[in-house]
Amino acid sequence: MDAVSDVLRIVRLSGAVYLNGTFTAPWCLIGRTDAALCAAYLPRSERVVSYHLITEGSCWAQLAGNPASAIHLNAGELLVVPQGETHLMGSSLDLSPMPVEMLLSRQMEAMPGEVMTLSYGAGGMPTRIVCGFLACDDTLSNPLLSSLPRIFKIDMRNDPRAAWLESSLRFAAAEAADSRAGSTVVLARLSELLFVEAIRCCIEALPADQTGWLAGVRDRFVGRALSLLHAQPVHAWTVDELARKVGLSRSALAQRFTDLLGQPPMQYLARWRMQIAAQELLISNKTLAAIAEQIGYESEAAFSRAFRREFGMPPAGWRKNQGKADGVAESARAALSAGGTILARQT
Repeated sequence: MDAVSDVLRIVRLSGAVYLNGTFTAPWCLIGRTDAALCAAYLPRSERVVSYHLITEGSCWAQLAGNPASAIHLNAGELLVVPQGETHLMGSSLDLSPMPVEMLLSRQMEAMPGEVMTLSYGAGGMPTRIVCGFLACDDTLSNPLLSSLPRIFKIDMRNDPRAAWLESSLRFAAAEAADSRAGSTVVLARLSELLFVEAIRCCIEALPADQTGWLAGVRDRFVGRALSLLHAQPVHAWTVDELARKVGLSRSALAQRFTDLLGQPPMQYLARWRMQIAAQELLISNKTLAAIAEQIGYESEAAFSRAFRREFGMPPAGWRKNQGKADGVAESARAALSAGGTILARQT
């Protein structure tokens, strides 16, 4: 398994589309996809990735309070906000922005979990946007997600590999506008594929001098080393063995790996094993001894010490705390289905 696929497997992406919007110039909105909005569509998550696909027209976008992050978007381009941060979108960013939750709160209350429609603006040139998010686990600051820019766009208009995704989303967006059965599920699955394509494009567009996990994946030698570590995380790897397999000297691989990822190979592997362990604690009933063996620890005690170093508490206590948090989220969703009000709070 390649490193990108393995990392995406661990974070357990769950996609949802919540808005099919038509905006007419001049217009400007501000908001974010927060836990309250996500609760209407998906289980509790530790990270929310926002995205907006421009299907017609054009607009500007930027992170709130950060004019330097401004990006211009045209039809066929996808805006991604990996941290789900508060951001502005509009025909002009100099306008006073309208909080998006003020426009959506009634629809959110009336039909939680459904794709909402919104028309807003002063009647000028239209821009049509499909808005969605991906919820994912991020128990240890996942290396892939942490390496992505805070806001970026990808152009799918001239990429034949991504064109089918764009056309599929256009078709699904039309279905959502007509309230056809199954549109919510179709859009959700396509949003997950769209995010994977965005990551691929982001890797390919990295500057030559870029560092970080994505740059490591792209590097001929470090990328191969990452693939080996992710394919066999339980193996008793040494830097010597890893270097032989990728075709570098031990010192050259260690230096190259550290320069790109900010940590040596064995430290990276140890942290990745903790990612795997955290996922198992969340989704399985395996004993601590079984999880320790699964990720390459000879004893439960050694595993517990390593887990405590990363999370600040032993694995049994961490699992218990996560279970309590999941229970709170389930209660919130139950209240929602009984008619509770959801407000997308802007922070």
